[in-house]
Amino acid sequence: MSKATRATKMLEGAGIAFTLHSYAYDPDAESTGLQAAEALGEAPARVLKTLMAHVDGKPVCVIVPSDHEVSMKKLAAAFGGKSAQMMKPADAERITGYKVGGISPFGQMRKVPAAVEEQALAHDLVYVNGGQRGLQVQLRPQDVIALLDARVAPVIA
Repeated sequence: MSKATRATKMLEGAGIAFTLHSYAYDPDAESTGLQAAEALGEAPARVLKTLMAHVDGKPVCVIVPSDHEVSMKKLAAAFGGKSAQMMKPADAERITGYKVGGISPFGQMRKVPAAVEEQALAHDLVYVNGGQRGLQVQLRPQDVIALLDARVAPVIA
């Protein structure tokens, strides 16, 4: 497994401190976020999943604890929109340049607005996908927000 991805290069380029953690990715897992948390021996609330959605037809990135679902109503409100829906996997892969299960909010092919669930700030360190299946980066949630210029909002159901 390569440890250098567009995501890790973006973090390094920004001077953000992070540690890499690899694990055995299970493509058959019901929830890749929960599977990552279990494999890493971490609480699911600290392992954040990166999801791609549309708000009023425009792509957005939303980062939430792996043990929660996104509220479409709250997601739309976070971006000042009327409606939201999850992006189709093929569209998410095309926009991000990453494979589903390995989508990182960092180093995406197209910069899109991002939102981070406010509960992520309750932790000193969180895990976010590092740009490939089975690779997580551990860093401060404040660094995630700053690097992505993300809005912090209540977006979980």
